Amino acid sequence: MLGKVWHPSDSAAEYLGLTEIDLSSLREHGLLKPGIHWISSPFGQKKPWNPEALYNIIMCKKIIDKFGPKEKYEKYAA
Repeated sequence: MLGKVWHPSDSAAEYLGLTEIDLSSLREHGLLKPGIHWISSPFGQKKPWNPEALYNIIMCKKIIDKFGPKEKYEKYAA
């Protein structure tokens, strides 16, 4: 069940038409909210101080579509 909605950054970025850096930036600057748009991976972590994020691609797509083209939401992630 987890794999149907929650995806690691590489596949989420590909699905959303972003780079992993863009996706991370949107998360770090608060456009993508924890528990709604992303969660820390429940699987083993290589770096516990920097856990891998899993993204809810459906919820991420909604917020990205709301802000339209990349140029519009970049100002929120700057």
